Amino acid sequence: MSSISQHISRPVPHIIQRGIESYDVSFNAMRAFTDARTADSADQLWIVEHPPVFTLGLGADPSHVLAPHAIPVVQTDRGGEVTYHGPGQVVIYLLMDLRRQRPSARLFVREFVQSIEQAVIDTLAAYNLAGERKPGAPGIYVAGGHWQGAKIAALGLKVRASGCTYHGVSLNVAMDLSPFSWINPCGYEGLPTIDMKTLGVDVALSEVQLALAHKLIDRFS
Repeated sequence: MSSISQHISRPVPHIIQRGIESYDVSFNAMRAFTDARTADSADQLWIVEHPPVFTLGLGADPSHVLAPHAIPVVQTDRGGEVTYHGPGQVVIYLLMDLRRQRPSARLFVREFVQSIEQAVIDTLAAYNLAGERKPGAPGIYVAGGHWQGAKIAALGLKVRASGCTYHGVSLNVAMDLSPFSWINPCGYEGLPTIDMKTLGVDVALSEVQLALAHKLIDRFS
């Protein structure tokens, strides 16, 4: 367990299956949920699969979208640079109140991010894949082998002054990876991007969705 989950016993976040949903619908719903939540609102993990979309973080340089083709480009309010979401990718949005993780003045956002990354690493390990962090580059990368350093999971969050979070994490399972070559992923020119299927793991998306959701719950319960 990470230290973020050692302090107090907390209610388990609710898993919400939203199915295949356009990015705009999810984005608007996340903000509406966060606007309306109270101190008693349950934390939620939203599992979703998006049709193809490029999304830009608040500080993103639009020039990192090299050739969008017919894929929409959406400006968001998360942190980070440009990324791609599409079919065959696990996306989990974390609608969390960080004050429940640490009931103090500090919200420990960095520790929250590290716990999300560790949940991804643990999920990959369950399929005999090794993932690792890179200093200063949020997300998870392949550790070892031919695809050493290729990015397999991306992370971007919005943390409001209230301590409530939305946006979240994506893990590539079995995708058409070509759209990643139409951007500089997360602002890095030429960064290779990979999925679990290319690494030899042929598994149902629904299985990995729940596996990652439960690893996240392990970290935050």
